[in-house]
Amino acid sequence: MAPAARNGNVHTNFWPMIFAPSLIWLSTALLFLAPAINLAWRGGTGYCFFALVLFALGAAVANRRTPGYFTALRTYRWYTAGMLTWLVAVGLQQLFMHYWLPRQFDALSRFALALPLFLLLRQFPSRNLRVVGWGCAAGAIVVGGWALLDQLRGGWTDASRLNNYYTNAIPFGDTALLLAFLSVFTFGWDSPRDWRTLTIKLLALVSGGYASYLSGTRGGWLAIPVFAVMLSAQYGWLAHKKRLLIYGLALVIGGGALLSTGRVATRMDAVTADFSQFERGDDNTSVGLRFQLWQASWQLFTEHPVYGVGKGKLEKALGELAQRGAAKKEIVNERAHSDFFSTIAEQGVIGVLCLVLLYFSLSVYFWRNRLSNDPAIRAAAYSGLAVSSSTLIFGLTIDVLVPVMVTALLALLSATFLAIIDSRKRELARAA
Repeated sequence: MAPAARNGNVHTNFWPMIFAPSLIWLSTALLFLAPAINLAWRGGTGYCFFALVLFALGAAVANRRTPGYFTALRTYRWYTAGMLTWLVAVGLQQLFMHYWLPRQFDALSRFALALPLFLLLRQFPSRNLRVVGWGCAAGAIVVGGWALLDQLRGGWTDASRLNNYYTNAIPFGDTALLLAFLSVFTFGWDSPRDWRTLTIKLLALVSGGYASYLSGTRGGWLAIPVFAVMLSAQYGWLAHKKRLLIYGLALVIGGGALLSTGRVATRMDAVTADFSQFERGDDNTSVGLRFQLWQASWQLFTEHPVYGVGKGKLEKALGELAQRGAAKKEIVNERAHSDFFSTIAEQGVIGVLCLVLLYFSLSVYFWRNRLSNDPAIRAAAYSGLAVSSSTLIFGLTIDVLVPVMVTALLALLSATFLAIIDSRKRELARAA
């Protein structure tokens, strides 16, 4: 059993008695490592995530009779529903459609496992949980430094976009961008006058942004203006005309500088050229093939509107369309390059409802706490909103909810930021 707290800052009833200090500090270390090694070590985030889940399941069993341990599942009922519903829907779909593809449960199971993880983390002091912000900063700095030091001969080009050996350039660049901005969002719970902390967090922003820039992930860059607006709201820049003016000028200058660089200009010109060719009837381009894939997914939805063709059966269904002459064989793919279109094709209306519920559950409690006067709660709320909004925006042009390394990171970050809010609220209530 955990001994009573040795200082007056921690109430002896703050943790269930099963939580020893060693468990708290080991979990803290894993919270730092999980985002820090996401883009550097294949499976590293998954190992950290499952170690934390094992701790959480053990704590849930040990505290099954502890009053109030599971009440958070009712308090945050939308979060609970969003984490579970999709996984259940896939199971029922396979049961009703008489097929068995266990691999389809893999990525979505991370969201369900986030629930016991959240129950564990909310019992910890919020200051321990805030280490996740430093983990995001470390992950961004590591990937930016690697991109700078390990360049190919002649540098990174469109033909050799930055990625790693276990993921392609799009999720790689999207994750690097998210880690970069989370470094700045989480600065909100640090001392605003500590220039050393600010320097490290800004370095993380530049490093992660540089990695995203070299990856050429055009779809992911759509999140940058959203992140910029959220940062201005978090730090109150919208309420001060001078700060807003300075911030706006910085965004215009920075955006203009980026658009003038060769990498961004080339990637944007490629989009324009693809659209021009598409309008002239040439649809064998990156944009044209993606549009055809989305059209074919929509057609599958119209033919199977309720439960779709079955999760994991999109490639087979697209192949059948191609055999019928209703689609080109070039677009036959396992995924639709969009969470929305993959979902409507594979799971129909039921899948769309699950997807919307997931987006809502990842956002609603962060949105409600975004105006808190407490810096930790406010920073955790905006960080959670950054995770949920990026999940939606990135998912417009790529399947975010398929790679396990991505879903594990999203599940861990959402559970941690929500746990910070819950833990900090109880700390403030005791202090009052």
